[in-house]
Amino acid sequence: MTTRKDISSFGFLTARPIAHRGLHDEQAGVVENTETAFSAAIRAKYAIECDLQITREGEAVVFHDESLERLTLASGEVRYLTVPELKAVAFRNSPDRIQTFREFLEQVGGAVPLVIELKTHWDGDDRLVMRAIDLLKAYRRPHVLMSFDPDIVAAIARLSPNTVRGIVAERAFDPYYEKLPLPRRQELRNFSHIGRSKPDFVSFYFEDLPWAPITALRSAGMPIITWTIRSPQEAQAALRYSDQITFEGYLP
Repeated sequence: MTTRKDISSFGFLTARPIAHRGLHDEQAGVVENTETAFSAAIRAKYAIECDLQITREGEAVVFHDESLERLTLASGEVRYLTVPELKAVAFRNSPDRIQTFREFLEQVGGAVPLVIELKTHWDGDDRLVMRAIDLLKAYRRPHVLMSFDPDIVAAIARLSPNTVRGIVAERAFDPYYEKLPLPRRQELRNFSHIGRSKPDFVSFYFEDLPWAPITALRSAGMPIITWTIRSPQEAQAALRYSDQITFEGYLP
C-alpha cells in the first residue's frame, strides 16, 4: 500500500508538535479554540489543531462541541444558530468570542501549519466540507483537513483532490459510536473505508496503540499523528508508534 501523495509534500504535518485546539490554559483564562489560544500557539511556533462546525446559514465557525454548554454561558447546538447569534455568546472564562473560519485564517496568516478537523453529524451533509474548501482556496500556506467521518474525508477527496486529508480514528468501541449502524461502526474499526476515503495520514488516539491497521499503514509510509498527549511520558509512549503528537496541558 502506498500513500496518494509524496510525503515530502506535506512533511510540515510531522515537523513540529501540534497544539490541540491552540495553546490553551483554562486556569489562565485561555479557552480552547479561541483567538487567544491560537495567538499563544503562533508565538511558540507550534502547529495548530482546530475544529470546525457548521452554522444555520452554512458558515464555518471554530468550535469543538456540538452544543455550547460546556464552554459558554449559552445553550443550544451550533448548527441551529447563526453567526451573529454565536458572536453574542460569551465564554465562561474568557473575553474571546467564537471565530468564523475566515477570521481564524486571517489571524494565522500562514504563520504555522494548520490541522483542521471537520466535525460531523454522521448525516451525509457536505456543507461544512464545501465551505472549508472554498475558504482555503486562497490560503496557500500549509494546512490539512481531517475528520472522524470517512464520508467527509471522501468528500474532501472528491471536491479538492489536492488537499491533504486525514482520518481521525480510534478503535471505535466507545459508547459514542453506538448511535451509528453496525456496518458504519465496523468500517471504522477495521478501516475498510480506506478505499473510498483515501486518507493521506491518520490522526489516532494514542492509548489505542499499537493496533495492527495503524502499524500496517505506517509501515507502508503513511504518516501517523496521535492525540491527545498530556505529558512527556505519554509523548514518549505515543512516539513509539507515530510520527508526531497533538498535545495540551504541557509544553513538549
